[in-house]
Amino acid sequence: METIKAYIALTKPRVIELLLVATIPAMLQAERGEHNIILILLTVIGGWMGAAAANTFNMVADSDIDQRMGRTRARPLVKHTVSNRDASIFAWVLTVASFLWLWLLCNSLTAAVFVMITIAFYIFVYTKWLKRRTHMNIVWGGAAGCMPVAVGWAVIVDQFPEGQPQQWWQAIVLFLIIFFWTPPHTWALAMKYREDYKAAGVPMLPVVRTPVQVTRQIVWYSVATVLVTFLLIPAAGWIYAAAAVLAGVAFLWMAIRLHLGIKNGAEVKPLKLFILSNNYLAVLFLALSVDAVLGIQTIGEMMGWNTTFF
Repeated sequence: METIKAYIALTKPRVIELLLVATIPAMLQAERGEHNIILILLTVIGGWMGAAAANTFNMVADSDIDQRMGRTRARPLVKHTVSNRDASIFAWVLTVASFLWLWLLCNSLTAAVFVMITIAFYIFVYTKWLKRRTHMNIVWGGAAGCMPVAVGWAVIVDQFPEGQPQQWWQAIVLFLIIFFWTPPHTWALAMKYREDYKAAGVPMLPVVRTPVQVTRQIVWYSVATVLVTFLLIPAAGWIYAAAAVLAGVAFLWMAIRLHLGIKNGAEVKPLKLFILSNNYLAVLFLALSVDAVLGIQTIGEMMGWNTTFF
């Protein structure tokens, strides 16, 4: 049982929650008013295997620095519950299984290729290159975490008959929402564990910049996140629109409040923003899911706008 728990821990289950939060709403939005539960479930399983593979490869590559960070010393490779060799084999099995699953069972070679690109990017670009070299690591490396929306969208549109608009612009907007959301989400956590990252030699922004500079960047990326969410409003209904505005205001206020607290020398708790950022994304995508399942009239339709681009 301990070994099974260790292998599960290698996949970083909490990180994979983002897969569910992002993939399902993207698939529902891609076919508003209709939903294939079996296809969604198959896609989530295939995507989970791909994300689990990437996270396991990441743990293998980072096993040296995990030994120097307090919050990661309990990980399986650090405790030698699982060997690096066995973890690598596990990751490769998941990689192959994910590709074949999405291609053959979900009938989407595009989604399968996207997952392979994501794994390669996460390991070679983020983990092995950016993470230990630049404070912009999570900005560009975070693109890997945005790919679940592209995978989900690809599975749905690959089932469309020829000539039906695939609306990839919406998938790009969803990708950008997560892209801009990732830095403030991660930096808030990194502020809490600044000494851990410093001890490990990882140049996260809170390690190489002052707290004021960090929170200023958090505010700007939070603003970008909220503004990008508005781009999807024409293709969604009033439920998503309301959530984008109201949840966006709450998210922005918490980011600004953290920045002002740092500037004024007050005692702050960055972890509150980290938790709120999770809730913000969950509320936003839950609203999009409900909006899409109900298939209510979109804002664009109400206004007579053409939202069919490509």
